[in-house]
Amino acid sequence: MQFITRDASPRTAWSLEQAGVPPLLARLYAARGVKDAAELDTAAARLLPPDTLAGTRAAAELLADAIAAGQTLCIVADYDCDGATACAVGLRGLQMLGAQSHQVRHVVPDRAVHGYGLTPPIVDLVAATGAQVLITVDNGMASHEAVRIARSRGMKVLITDHHLPVVTDTGAVSLPEADVIVNPNQPACGFASKALVGVGVMFYVLLALRALLRERGAYASAPQPRLDALLDLVALGTVADVGRMDPNNRRLVALGLERMRAGRTQPGISALFEAAGRPLERASAQDLGFAIGPRVNAAGRLAEMGLGIVCLSTDNPTQALALARQLDAINRERRELEAGMREQAEAMLANLSPEADGEAPAALTLFDPDFHEGVVGIVASRLKDKLHRPTFVFARGQDGLLKGSGRSIPGFHLRDALDVLAKRHPGLLKRFGGHAMAAGCTIAEDDVALFEAGLQQVAEAELDPALLQRQKLTDGPLPPEAFAADTVAMLERVVWGPGFEPPVFCDTVEVLGQRLVGERHLKLSVKVAGQARDAIWFGHSDPLPERVQLAFRLNLDEYQGRQRVQLMVEDAATT
Repeated sequence: MQFITRDASPRTAWSLEQAGVPPLLARLYAARGVKDAAELDTAAARLLPPDTLAGTRAAAELLADAIAAGQTLCIVADYDCDGATACAVGLRGLQMLGAQSHQVRHVVPDRAVHGYGLTPPIVDLVAATGAQVLITVDNGMASHEAVRIARSRGMKVLITDHHLPVVTDTGAVSLPEADVIVNPNQPACGFASKALVGVGVMFYVLLALRALLRERGAYASAPQPRLDALLDLVALGTVADVGRMDPNNRRLVALGLERMRAGRTQPGISALFEAAGRPLERASAQDLGFAIGPRVNAAGRLAEMGLGIVCLSTDNPTQALALARQLDAINRERRELEAGMREQAEAMLANLSPEADGEAPAALTLFDPDFHEGVVGIVASRLKDKLHRPTFVFARGQDGLLKGSGRSIPGFHLRDALDVLAKRHPGLLKRFGGHAMAAGCTIAEDDVALFEAGLQQVAEAELDPALLQRQKLTDGPLPPEAFAADTVAMLERVVWGPGFEPPVFCDTVEVLGQRLVGERHLKLSVKVAGQARDAIWFGHSDPLPERVQLAFRLNLDEYQGRQRVQLMVEDAATT
């Protein structure tokens, strides 16, 4: 492990300080590429304009005309937290903008039965609702056949998505023949935030719809609906989908967190915080990513995402709390299942023949008949973090095909790698899609060896050996005066995430004492910056030398009403 300190321009940090940014934050922001304090302004007025997102005007016209004609609209959701929040935003927002409750329906694919996205069987479910308009959220870009079927049955199709479009063997982009597509990643879309996730796309469609209705005189004699009431859902979906925290996404999340802390949130959000044992008044992006999002995601992994959507869309606090507790129980089951699968996967890796240099292969592929489809993505992520290799984990689906989920490391675009595999081995991938850092595919069980060899070949060709060496970016030492509760509170209020990573500090410490707690966590007393501090390293049981370099975050440990700052250790390197 090699620790590398982020480079922070002193001139930029000084400029931010002159604009009123606290010195520590100024250094952290400068190291993350912030050039001007205006980038840190989270006011709603600074959100990117809806009319710069291609397709929003046409989508608004389609929806406004359908609502005025009394037509039924059906939202096709996805089974992750982004899809669930996008569906809830659509259900709530369309009714806020004039649709009657009976006009707006939704259907949710079952992970095991329907697979991913809009498929012909899902079109049948939509048709059964009597819908004249089919709206996808967080899916649809690869659903060419299903879109054709829906339109042949007389439905208008509006795709709202953020996934990359399909690229043909000739390199051409192939788009579904929908009536309207809204996706920042479609060709010729000049929207400045390509990192907008599915729930953000749906929110922008609603902003455009409200603007069109305003043009048509809908609010001449009454106030227009306050769509900012949906920003708590937008924040949750954005963080849970690991959207890159560019300035626009940071504003969306910050505005949503502001509503949560003020108690102006959906009953379902409040109930999920209660079920997770997290204080709503201190809501942070970390809470959304590590406590609230996983509880919603668990429904799609092990049960049915309809539970999560109803929890997020109900106005009944009692119902919301009952559903949140149910989601909490499902999440506990998910954690147990994941732990067992991870141990099994690690045992499989231990039995693999090592490469000549003792290193793991450039890319990893694992399958076992006992793996559960619902948690392959989480297990792939854990193994990727542990071994620093692009990793795919497969499980057998109900149709007998293997459903795989992959996670990657910086420098290796996973979706592009699958595209190369598909071209080299026609028929190998039955379906595939995703992003640079996360992707999924479907293959036949007999093709596991071919997939494994092909993925390794692509990785060996495209990955510089230096990228396979574990490195950790840090923000260097923390000033002694910053080991304080106020610092923890200040850092918690900032929206951190991919592309705007939470601060990790690094310093050489003297280990004063260490012991195991809970059998697998290392509790430490260390001397850092001249003072003894408590520290804990979760999931690590090996003892540390007396003198060691630690990478850590700050955390408040609360016990019997007292708060103490402790170090949350993330990694170690010998000095």
